[in-house]
Amino acid sequence: MKIRVHDKEFEPYLTADMISKRIKEIAADLSKDYKDKKPLFIAILNGSFMFASDLFKELNIDAEICFIKLASYKGTKSTGHVITAIGLDMDIIGRDIVIIEDIVDTGKTLSEFLPQIQHQQPASVKIVSLLHKPEATVYPITISYLGFSIPNKFVVGYGLDYDGLGRNIREIYRLAE
Repeated sequence: MKIRVHDKEFEPYLTADMISKRIKEIAADLSKDYKDKKPLFIAILNGSFMFASDLFKELNIDAEICFIKLASYKGTKSTGHVITAIGLDMDIIGRDIVIIEDIVDTGKTLSEFLPQIQHQQPASVKIVSLLHKPEATVYPITISYLGFSIPNKFVVGYGLDYDGLGRNIREIYRLAE
């Protein structure tokens, strides 16, 4: 069943069950890889809040989480400019860092954020992303833990929005043709 967000129609793409199952698998991998460590998860707002919450609940390790706001979208297109609204206020020297992203498409946001993190001398930095659009990638980013590779189509739901709306949809929908 199609849905309408603002002036656009979207069709079902990833069900809530598919998302939940994949998150459990990613959490199991993270729990195994970080079992003797206490990683700091840095969730990038606003889009990753649902993914970060569900992922964090599935972890079976000692871990901390904080949030940072980075943005480069206006409407359905990336602006090409990364805007930081809320900065990282924790000391990360020598920490194992796991950055939580909702989606990596061009890679611009992370390409600008990663040097800021590396400058603070963490022990390690890994990226977990629910979605990745390989066709859209301009700035190569290594995603260590990936939910789904998707085509270069605009998506909403499960934290992802279209001009502020659609984040509260439990599934992920893609722009209808």
